[in-house]
Amino acid sequence: MTLDTEPDLSDFSRIDFSNGAVAAVSGGSDSTALLLLLKAHLDRNAPATKLLAVTIDHQLRPQAAAEAQAVARLCAARGIAHRVLAWSGHKPSTGLPAAAREARYRLLAEAAEAAGIGLILTGHTADDQAETVLMRQARDEWARDERASGEGPSDEGQSDDGPRDEGRGLAGMAPATLYEWRHWIVRPLLGVRRAALREFLRREQVAWIEDPTNADTAFERPRVRAALVEGDDAPRMAETMALARKAAAEREQLGHRAAMLIRSLASRPAAGLVRLDRDFATEGDSRAAIYALRILLAATGGTAFLPDQARSEALFGRLRTGPLCATLSRTVIDARRTGIFLHRELRDLPPAVSDNALWDGRRRITLGDSSGALLIAPLLVAPLGAALAAKRAIAGRGTPASLVRAALAAEPALWRDGECLGLLGEGPGLPGEGPMPAAVAAYPAVAPFARFLPSFDLAPADAVAVLLGAAPVPAAPFGGHSAGLPRAKA
Repeated sequence: MTLDTEPDLSDFSRIDFSNGAVAAVSGGSDSTALLLLLKAHLDRNAPATKLLAVTIDHQLRPQAAAEAQAVARLCAARGIAHRVLAWSGHKPSTGLPAAAREARYRLLAEAAEAAGIGLILTGHTADDQAETVLMRQARDEWARDERASGEGPSDEGQSDDGPRDEGRGLAGMAPATLYEWRHWIVRPLLGVRRAALREFLRREQVAWIEDPTNADTAFERPRVRAALVEGDDAPRMAETMALARKAAAEREQLGHRAAMLIRSLASRPAAGLVRLDRDFATEGDSRAAIYALRILLAATGGTAFLPDQARSEALFGRLRTGPLCATLSRTVIDARRTGIFLHRELRDLPPAVSDNALWDGRRRITLGDSSGALLIAPLLVAPLGAALAAKRAIAGRGTPASLVRAALAAEPALWRDGECLGLLGEGPGLPGEGPMPAAVAAYPAVAPFARFLPSFDLAPADAVAVLLGAAPVPAAPFGGHSAGLPRAKA
């Protein structure tokens, strides 16, 4: 059957499908249309491409299993490979939508990994984008009101794409997001209205599933959705999408300026220690400098979100006035005549762990083979500690030994039976100790982007990856990418 795809309804031509694609298909109208449009595109242009449809059963409604089977039948009729994965286990009583989203991405990535595919496509539409922007706009307004009242916003409850300030959150969902530094999640329908997709399905005589939770106003998104469609929503949709495009372009431009500062003024004189030239504090582009500082604070402290904007601005102002020692975002900031030094504070470090993990948000630790099997049971990962750090600390040019000791003390080390085998990812063991076991590996992680890296933020993420010695950002799965979003098609 040849689909009436309408060339302006979707455009997959910029996406690189050479390593196949996983399509996330719930059975709703958006994801069903995505699957059929994608299949038609691949049949015409790359028929040998490996395509796998994956349905996540969140096990939140009794009808979900039957709905997943309906997707399976559609895929079988179209010759598309299909898997159903279940989100089993405990479901939280609060924050359910966020937990479900986290489980969904994790299961999709596991399916892609098992199939040897690095690309995941989702059916997010212009309607979803507008809802996201309006929700973040409302939260920004609430945060400003809280700040004005003197209470101030917390760092919690932020989105996958990062903090909601400086207009960053108003960029909405990125056209592509790197998940776990491995899998690209691409959203090719962000410029397409849901109504257009449903009209396409009607013409193709393909039914879809209506999930009642999408209309449950107990949750924030359905409430925003209901408000958005009241009356003639076209003007508000156009206004919201224009706002998202503007915010996305500004976010990407600010990221490029921050990346230039990181590359030119930041260095890593010792493990766990970042040094900024004193010129950083007098940088004329203060907005980019504050943004770079926030990213470096999160990366050094191992936090998933950037520190509060207002606190970061105050810190930057103090850096301009002279020496200081302060903490923010689990990071010690020690400004001296020889430079501005950042290192992880010694509080709230992780307990000893004995399995593969993202340790303290700063290191990806592997203690076993690629299957995750533990090869040497007695091995533990724990902080090096102050005593052993003193044995390794060597003052470099312009780097006081006290700062090297403080930074090393918070770094992960490999332990066995109470004895330290050495710092992970920093070469051989301590003097007089043996080499690291071959099965052990540790790689730096770029903390604020380790789980979710929106394509808006590629420039600063890459700059920090180079600084920390982390793996480079995988190439985006399309060419000519721009942060700007396409205009919504009615």
